[in-house]
Amino acid sequence: MPLRTHAPLPSHALGLDADSLRESLLGHVLHTRGKHPGDATSLDVFWSAARAVRDRLFERWTRTMRQYDREQPKRVYWLSMEFLMGRLLEESLLALGVRDAMRDALADVGLELDDVLGEEPDAGLGNGGLGRLSACYLESMATLGIAGMGYGLRYEYGIFQQDLVRGAQLERPDQWLQHGNVWEVARPERLYCVRFGGRVIHYTGPGGRPEYEWVDAREVNAMAYDVPVPGHGNGVVNTLRLWSAKATREFELGRFHQGDYVQAVQEKSESENITRVLYPNDEQLAGKRLRLEQEYFLVSATLQDVVRRHLVAHPDLRNLPDHAVFHLNDTHPALAVPELMRLLLDHHKLRWDEAWSITQRCFAYTNHTILPEALERWPAWLFEQVLPRHLQIVYEINQRFLDDVRRRRPTDDALLRRVSLIEEGDEKKVRMAHLAIVGSSRVNGVSELHSRLLREHVFADFDALMPGKLGNVTNGVTPRRWLLGCNPELAKILHDRIGRGWESDLTHLAALEPLADDPELHRAWREMKRARKLRLAAELRRRWGIVLEPDHLLASHVKRIHEYKRQLLNALHVVSLWQRYREAPPRDLAPRTFLFAGKAAPGYAMAKLVVHLIGRVARTIDEDPAVREHLRVVFVPNYGVSWAELIIPASDVSEQISTAGTEASGTGNMKFALNGALTLGTLDGANVELAEAVGHENFFAFGLDVDEVHRLRERGYDPRSHYLGEPELRSALDAIASGAFSRDDPALFRPIVDSLLDRGDPYLVLADFRSYAACQRSVEAAWHDSASWTRRSILNVARSGRFSSDESIRNYARDIWGVPVR
Repeated sequence: MPLRTHAPLPSHALGLDADSLRESLLGHVLHTRGKHPGDATSLDVFWSAARAVRDRLFERWTRTMRQYDREQPKRVYWLSMEFLMGRLLEESLLALGVRDAMRDALADVGLELDDVLGEEPDAGLGNGGLGRLSACYLESMATLGIAGMGYGLRYEYGIFQQDLVRGAQLERPDQWLQHGNVWEVARPERLYCVRFGGRVIHYTGPGGRPEYEWVDAREVNAMAYDVPVPGHGNGVVNTLRLWSAKATREFELGRFHQGDYVQAVQEKSESENITRVLYPNDEQLAGKRLRLEQEYFLVSATLQDVVRRHLVAHPDLRNLPDHAVFHLNDTHPALAVPELMRLLLDHHKLRWDEAWSITQRCFAYTNHTILPEALERWPAWLFEQVLPRHLQIVYEINQRFLDDVRRRRPTDDALLRRVSLIEEGDEKKVRMAHLAIVGSSRVNGVSELHSRLLREHVFADFDALMPGKLGNVTNGVTPRRWLLGCNPELAKILHDRIGRGWESDLTHLAALEPLADDPELHRAWREMKRARKLRLAAELRRRWGIVLEPDHLLASHVKRIHEYKRQLLNALHVVSLWQRYREAPPRDLAPRTFLFAGKAAPGYAMAKLVVHLIGRVARTIDEDPAVREHLRVVFVPNYGVSWAELIIPASDVSEQISTAGTEASGTGNMKFALNGALTLGTLDGANVELAEAVGHENFFAFGLDVDEVHRLRERGYDPRSHYLGEPELRSALDAIASGAFSRDDPALFRPIVDSLLDRGDPYLVLADFRSYAACQRSVEAAWHDSASWTRRSILNVARSGRFSSDESIRNYARDIWGVPVR
């Protein structure tokens, strides 16, 4: 029941000074946590500090939402299976401009801000770059005043907590919601019914119109939880809405009274499994089905919510494209295309052509991969079991699309097979990327190289049929989290040297370039790097007992563990260094630490074996007194946003070494460069643009480029020729295969060697090894010239301005969404 009030809400009623924040914090300890301040735990203090900040955000949040309701701007709905938000307290403090005030407020009561910030868990809503990109983009939309809204799933357990036991990855549940989520607001009034299974009845309706009724379906409720997303310094607060699965029936009372307690709650448990974990293991059929149900659950609840919001202000859905754009972040939400068609056809009784025009104009699709296994294809029989009406709609979309192609290319049956939404064969499959392309008005890749490969290879047929539809928006990162927040020492240098303004316009960093040879800046720069290394070392020792030497050259390789990202190439080089150092201990070489971090999917056996190998190599080197003072390997468990915020500012070298033509963009490369690390990388993804921006002389490039990879594969790649012809490589592989790092099980890592020598080395690890090792020697030589290295580091920062997520969002707004930017 709405309150009747004609008075406006108070403007900034809560103060932003230290005294006001302290009063709010202590008030929440007493009134929200129910404790005397003298009895408060560290968790109580975090919750109270977050509530004090949240109160101030809520004032701005409600004003923003009312303004959107009043002005009815075109809204951007960002649909993603992942939102890797990280900790939100510091980000909110920065957005409000009160980090220093909160630091003073806590100091007044004997507490340190960093200790309070450390109490917040990372939200378990994502795993890798896809989710972190979504978080950056939501923050940039709010900062640019775009009426944006994220839609995702509220995973109860996230992906998993990663432990390392004797070097091997073990997974356990990520209980990130164990103490609740201080930032979320439950919206039980936003409850929508999502349906699965059942069957479709087809009959003729009034005027001979074909009618379809989806019946006998299993029903699950989707309940909304909202998280505020503040813009930086502008008073705008947008929304991330997360859906949680709720059973339509809580309890079978009859079964309970009969003593069948398990069955009494089984339906509730099965229904709520949909949002239990991020990315269930889809090696088994049950996991595949659950993954498909998750994807549909997201888009069904989201579209119902948006349609409801639209119809509050408009008489029907015919003008929906003027007020809404749904952005599909990869193929996971592509089911939104047939779902919107279903709503328009079956519920709102529009005719096909009108419904299809609305649908196409509402959707935009970003592709994030060219790897065939990552372009989702669902077995048609499973699709029909879970979503029978949607399969009918997909078939109709496909038939009409192919009819149009046939009219334009009447003799090209091969083209029809290539572009069809349905892959024929022993098992018919629905090609979700094709569905997203056909159902969207605009499609984009995420780096210039990636977008070129999409146009020329992966989706070349679509580009020929739909010229101009496939474009590019290179990824970016928010400087508020990835510099201002995570590297306060560097932020201070920038404020002292070039002033403010770069926080909201990163191109201002160019003002640093004329100072790149200033000795005083060099001194401050080296002190900044050492301070960040000491901070990382302290946290590694406190959390894991890991020793990090702050005087070592620190090269970091932190990302999801996958064969194409080639953590194995890095590990092979480390093994070769270990062998070389054992034979002849280095005298003038720089001591080095190679830091790894990242999670391997639970069902990805080879990736987990690579993690295990790195862990065993690290232990072997650590136990070798002749080598360990010159060489260390560290694997940081349970990598996430908060660890990235510590590792990236401390790193000297950024390892971005994917096989050319496999990484769509990458954003870790941008974060490292923004914090002064020099990149050692292939010319893959956004590395190409990064090298051009910072200068090839400030970028350590190695390996085959995309065209060379293509030519090598065309003429036939023989990995054994590298094994036989490169003694250093052969020695490293033989050590791994013979059990040098697995004395207790000598054959443990043999499958890794077999995958390289006997199964074709699909990601060309051996082909690039010699070039990689030579590039590592160049890095080592460059490190000895401290002044030159520092200058290169400064130039990396000064020339990173083009990689802001603000710039990416401006490009989306102008070229794809058609929305204004403040």
